[in-house]
Amino acid sequence: MAQRAPAPLPAPAPPPPYALYADLVLDAPVIVDAAIRSTSRIKGAEAATVPPGLTRFYVEADVLALIRGPVALPPRIGYLLDVRPDARGKLPNLRKLRVLLFARPVAGSSSQIQLVRPDAMRDWTPAADALARRITTETLAADAPPKITGLGNSFHTAGALPGEGETQIFLTTADARPVSLSITTKPAGTRRWAVSLSDVVSDSAVPPARDTLLWYRLACFLPPALPETAAPEAAEDYRFVLDSLGPCDRGNAPR
Repeated sequence: MAQRAPAPLPAPAPPPPYALYADLVLDAPVIVDAAIRSTSRIKGAEAATVPPGLTRFYVEADVLALIRGPVALPPRIGYLLDVRPDARGKLPNLRKLRVLLFARPVAGSSSQIQLVRPDAMRDWTPAADALARRITTETLAADAPPKITGLGNSFHTAGALPGEGETQIFLTTADARPVSLSITTKPAGTRRWAVSLSDVVSDSAVPPARDTLLWYRLACFLPPALPETAAPEAAEDYRFVLDSLGPCDRGNAPR
C-alpha cells in the first residue's frame, strides 16, 4: 500500500520585532510575566471613556515573574484592558492566558498597574520573554547608549586621491553624551562607517549589530536626511548609513 506523505511541519513563528519591544521596555518601569485569572466587563458610566469599538475589562492576573520593577509586586495584580472583538463580533476568552505586561505603577495601590499603551499586553512566548529580558538588561546597563534627539554638525574632508574622503556627523542626545558617526570612502568607492560613543573616534569602532539597543537608537530615531546646508558628500554618506542600518521595523505582531 502506498504510504501517505508526512504532513508538513508548521512554519516557525517569526521572531518578535525588536523595535516594538524596545519601545515597550523603555516606556515601562514595570514588566511582568503573568497568567490571567479572571476578567470582568466594565459597563455603564465607568466605560464612558472607552474608545469606539472596544470593550473595557478589569483583569486580575497572577504574577509569575517580575522582569522589571522598582518594588516587589503582590502575587495578584489588577489592570484595565481595552479589547477589540474579532471579525464575528466575539470577544476573546482571556482566562488562563499567559502574557507579558508592560506597565507603570498606580499611585497608592501596590496591587494595581496601568498598561503604558493599549497594546502593552503581549502574548507570552519563550522568544518574547527572552527579548523583553534582553532589552531590559541592555537598557539598565551602565554603558547603555543614550537617546538620540537629532543631528549636530557635520564635516566632510576630501582625501588626497580622487574619490577618497571622510565624513563626521555629530548627533545630539537627551543627556548630552557624545555620539558621532564616521564614514570613510576609499578611492575605489567603497565605504565603511562606524559609530562612536565617546569624544574620541577609535579605529576599532564598528557599526552596531542589528537588533541591539544602539541599532534601535539609530535606526528608529535618526532624521531622514542631513540639513540642506550640509555638504553633498556628507549627505550621501549619511544616506549610506541609513541604508546600512535598515528600516526600523516595529512589525505588526498581534497581541
